[in-house]
Amino acid sequence: MKDTVLKYAKSLRARIFVIVLLVGLVPIFLMKHLILENYEELAAQQKSTLIQNQCQQIVDQVGSSGYIRNVGNRQVDRQLTQLANIYNGRVIIVNTNFRIVRDTYEIDEDKVIISEEVLQCFLGTDSTNYNPDDEFLELTLPVNDPGTGQIEGIMIVSVTTQDVKDGKDALGNTVLILQIVLTLLIFVAAYYVARVLTKPFGKITQSLAGMRGNVSEQEIAIPDYTETKLLADAYNQMLHRLKVQEDSRQEFVSNVSHELKTPITSMKVLADSLLAQDEVPNELYKEFMADIAEEIDRENKIISDLLSLVKMDRRSSDVNIQETNINDLIELLLKRLRPIAATKDVDLVFDDFKPVVAEVDETKLALALSNLVENGIKYNQDNGWVHISLNVDNKYFYVKVEDSGIGIPPEDQENIFERFYRVDKSHSREIGGTGLGLAITRSAVLMHHGAIDVSSTEGEGTTFTVRIPLKFTP
Repeated sequence: MKDTVLKYAKSLRARIFVIVLLVGLVPIFLMKHLILENYEELAAQQKSTLIQNQCQQIVDQVGSSGYIRNVGNRQVDRQLTQLANIYNGRVIIVNTNFRIVRDTYEIDEDKVIISEEVLQCFLGTDSTNYNPDDEFLELTLPVNDPGTGQIEGIMIVSVTTQDVKDGKDALGNTVLILQIVLTLLIFVAAYYVARVLTKPFGKITQSLAGMRGNVSEQEIAIPDYTETKLLADAYNQMLHRLKVQEDSRQEFVSNVSHELKTPITSMKVLADSLLAQDEVPNELYKEFMADIAEEIDRENKIISDLLSLVKMDRRSSDVNIQETNINDLIELLLKRLRPIAATKDVDLVFDDFKPVVAEVDETKLALALSNLVENGIKYNQDNGWVHISLNVDNKYFYVKVEDSGIGIPPEDQENIFERFYRVDKSHSREIGGTGLGLAITRSAVLMHHGAIDVSSTEGEGTTFTVRIPLKFTP
């Protein structure tokens, strides 16, 4: 049990550690991705807006100076070159014939350029195209004739976005450092939280370690969390059951030792009495030998009942279940017990209201019912009666055993199913009881998932009622 709780605590600690670690780290990695992506997008947008504002002034000058129609305005050339140098880019001016009239690189002038962006711009829609893979930003702006308002050309500006990439890389390094620091902090926090949350399990482990092979008498209370409180309650309940089992085991061993030793002691006394006399009369010899034989039978009865009880304590997988006619089973039991009842002038009466077929272990059920009827005979009065009835409903069958015997005092009725318990020890010993019959009966009934009840009035009689399911459920 201790090892199980310890393993569970370690496993729980590991799970809590992983969960806390993941809860802390996942947002950090998502945050890094979102920060870098948002930064790149925002930086490119800001740069595009800045360039677009500067280009608009130049575009207005290109349109008002008639630059496209009469190339050679030095002031516009300087502005175009200056714009290209500032952003380490390229500026191209295209006329309505899609011919390049100015290229700051001076390599494609007088060539024709046709693209989707150029066409859309001639239709009145300027565009901004950012390509993070090739690291460039391209803008297309229409050049309008201030007199007519018509588009007379297009200005295409291509600039490098290396600065955006460098800024993203620098920010990525900063975020990485922050990520490492936070990861270490979360790692430590996760380890601390896991230890704190699983600390209550240490109390249970210490309590289990304190048993040292014996059942501890000290209960534990761990009100730290709802779960630990429930676990402590379950542990205390288990502890209580173990105490009950340990007390029962010790009492059982003591009772078995006493019950087995008593017949042997009697036989020893009888044998020593015979050996102490030189000449023993035949009548006395026979009487003593008869007493010894009676004690041997009694010892054998105790051992047989103990073996039966041990078999009853086994799991239900040892039960030999088969469909059995309960009416015939009870008739057979009564046939065997009628000679015993006749010696005490006890009348056995059996009433079966309906035929009953149920899934039972015939041997164990027969032993249980036989014990009830035999007790009714043994603890009865002369010229008394034992009434056995059998009834059934759609789920259970019921066997009721009533007698006109001496009855059971109310204070003893709760204990009669305990092993070796006797209401009247002297009387029980006198008629040969071992104190195991009702314990065997209860075990057999419980093995069939049934129930047994008793009601008795002292001096008037006792009634046992057995209820057993018609269908056996493993």
